[in-house]
Order: sequence, then structure tokens, then C-alpha cells
Amino acid sequence: MLYIRADANETVATGHVMRCLSIADAAKALGEDTTFILADDSFGHIIENKGYKTVVLHTPWDDMDREIEKIVAIIRQNKISKLLVDSYQVTEKYLKALSKETKIIYIDDVDSFIYPVDTLICYAAYADKFGYASKYHNTELLLGTKYVPLRQEFCRLENKKIRNKINRVLVLSGGTDKMNVLQQILDETADIDDMQTDAICGVYNPNFDALCRRYNSYKNISLHRSSDNIIDYMKSADAAISAGGTTLYELCACGVPTISYIIADNQRDNAECFDKMGLIPFAGDARVTQVGSTVRKALLDFSDADIRRDISKRMRAVVDGLGASRIARHLIG
Repeated sequence: MLYIRADANETVATGHVMRCLSIADAAKALGEDTTFILADDSFGHIIENKGYKTVVLHTPWDDMDREIEKIVAIIRQNKISKLLVDSYQVTEKYLKALSKETKIIYIDDVDSFIYPVDTLICYAAYADKFGYASKYHNTELLLGTKYVPLRQEFCRLENKKIRNKINRVLVLSGGTDKMNVLQQILDETADIDDMQTDAICGVYNPNFDALCRRYNSYKNISLHRSSDNIIDYMKSADAAISAGGTTLYELCACGVPTISYIIADNQRDNAECFDKMGLIPFAGDARVTQVGSTVRKALLDFSDADIRRDISKRMRAVVDGLGASRIARHLIG
């Protein structure tokens, strides 16, 4: 049995749990089941609907030190030999306490401190900036985009067919959109000739009903409340606009020419790194600037099919979609 400690709620959104679900799915394909350990049951029903067991600690998700006694008891009771932890809320005290009980594998992309763990995973395109190799001498390091934990449907996709004209655009905001960035983008791009737009609102998006009312009369805009088949929208899109989280790696695997923006500090490195690589133009920080007009300009710059064809090919070279399987094999082995 594989055990994973992660959380999802209206504040941290769904990214941590979703990438851990990808790892759990990959482990299941290898014959290993998974149990998720959660601070609360905000997202438990979704995990259970995926076929996985949950253990709820009933502790504050943003103060993990207060759960140490409970989770140590669970580790001992279930004789957990390895625990995958994925949360920005960990402290040195927390990881040290758990490392005395079991092997800890930690997913990082911010380099907050020296993590006292057995294995450290950083799948970010910018992993080199942290200089992990010089700081960790007794910790196994799984670094780079070959470890991006995407869902199984993103593995070994066919090459993206690039049409001469951008007919369909996909707009994504992640699990939540407190700054209502979708409206900024849709207001700026709704009048682009012959362009159909699919806008996916995350499960915690507070603006969905208002957006539906606002764009009800626009025949070229379709709003969707989350989606289990997001890959189908990606495959059919000629271009995408996305917040700078893990979704950028999914779009790379699909080869969809993409424009990014950020709505959280932990997305900045992703967005800026892909922009410097010449793969995904960065439209800015939606918390401090109106990104809609920048997105519109970048979309118009994508009008050249040869540019999109080159970008698509290079995106797919960065992410092959097999990262979750590589991580699962390490956890099970």
C-alpha cells in the first residue's frame, strides 16, 4: 500500500492532490493501491470517487506541526514504510519527526529550506536554479521534467496537428480564480474573428454563475464547470491560455501553443522559465496587472502556423507524460 499526505481546499486549490492522484493511478497500473491522508475532508469525496481510500486527520491544513502526533500514530499503526508528502505547509520539525518513523519522499518546487527527507522530487523546468545537488548529499534526487506527474492519458500522445488558422482557443484558470482573470481574458478576446473559445472554470471558481450570465449571448464562448476530460479540450484547441501551474506541463505534453499568466507566487518560476525557453509567452501577474490585453496580443502573434508548429514540437520534447510512472516505480521499488 502506498500512502500520500496532501491537501486540497478553496485556498490551496487542487494542484497538489491532482498530481498525487496521477501518481496513485500510475501505482495502480503497477499493482499497488494508495491511501490518501488529508487534514480535512474538503476534497475527500473526489479522491474516494477515484477509487482510493482516505484517512482524515481533522487538523488545520495550514499548521501541519499540530498533526504530528496523529500522523505518527497512523504510520506506526499501518506500518507505513514510505510516505509521499506534497504540501507547502511542511516545516523542518514536521519532516524530521516523520523521517524518524518512515522514509519520506517530498515533492518540492520552491526550495524553502533543506528538507530532511530520503527522496526529493522537483519536476519543474527550472529545477536547476535551486542547486539541489550541492545541498543534498545523502538524499536521492529526482529532478527535471522527466518526472512531471501527469495523468496516464498524457502519455505518448500523437503529434499535434497544427491548423493554418487559430479556430479554437482553450482558457484555463485552475481550481480557483479569485481575481476573475477569465473575465479579463474573455472580454479582450471575444471579438477576435472566427475564434471559438472554451473556458474551463475550476471546481472552486466563485464566479462561474456570473460568467455564465455575462457571456450567455456570446455564441463563440462556451463556459464549462471543471472537466474530467480536459485532455479532449486540449487536443482540439489550436492555442491555450492558462495559469502557470502543472497545467502548463499538460499542455506541453499535448503540444498546444500556450500563453501563460500567474495568480500565485509559486507559479512565477514556471511561467518565466517557459517564457525564457521560448516555449510559452508570459502575459504577467494577474494579481497586479490586467493581463487580458497582453494575452490578446500574444494570441495574435500566434497567427503564424509555422511559429505554432515549431513551438508545439519543442513543447512535446520537454514533457513526454511518463513522469508519474517513473515516480510510482521509485515509490514501489
